[in-house]
Amino acid sequence: MHPLDNVIWHALTTRQAQFAERSANARIFVREVSPLSGFEEPSGANYAALGALIGEGATTAVFLDQPFTKCPGWEFVVGAPLVQMVCHKPAPFAASNGHAVLELGSSESPEMLELTALTKPGPFGTRTHELGAYFGIRDGGKLVAMAGERLKVPGSTEISAVCTHPEHTGKSYARLLMSEIIDRIRAKGETPFLHVRRDNTRAIAVYESLGFQTRKLLHFAVLRRLIK
Repeated sequence: MHPLDNVIWHALTTRQAQFAERSANARIFVREVSPLSGFEEPSGANYAALGALIGEGATTAVFLDQPFTKCPGWEFVVGAPLVQMVCHKPAPFAASNGHAVLELGSSESPEMLELTALTKPGPFGTRTHELGAYFGIRDGGKLVAMAGERLKVPGSTEISAVCTHPEHTGKSYARLLMSEIIDRIRAKGETPFLHVRRDNTRAIAVYESLGFQTRKLLHFAVLRRLIK
């Protein structure tokens, strides 16, 4: 199996095992890092193992190859089709906005949480920034755009949390940040990849302009473990 297939499971059993809580054939990220979880396959036994990890009444998020089907003990909360995209050959991008790309760290975590809460690029917790390098752009001292690394599997690193403050869109900040991260990932001999909602056609167009191509369709599902 390719590492980008069942990517959350592969991340939690390889390069990001240090962030994993585990039970039998299921893995979850430490809650403050990410709500994502995975298992080898969506079997009844593996859903039970996942439920033992998160506890009754708790929620978790998974990537599935097929839409979630009813499973005893679980409730579907929300979900959406996802497109997984990879970048084997980046398209040239010439920055022209004059803003510097700045590396972000733990001290910027409150600002990162504020921006992601406003723009909702996907789940972002108090420790998500520990998963990889994050970069941002400031305007007037305020963090107005950011992007970074999330899932890491052998040979590939995901670009995630790509977002821009609504008052600063249309300035190519996303392209500038992503070009920086793409170059850094490829400099390590790795392939950049990402996930985007299938209905987010505007973002998909941006990613295609940077050289990303669709690899496969996935299904994102937030699930709640029912209380017995």
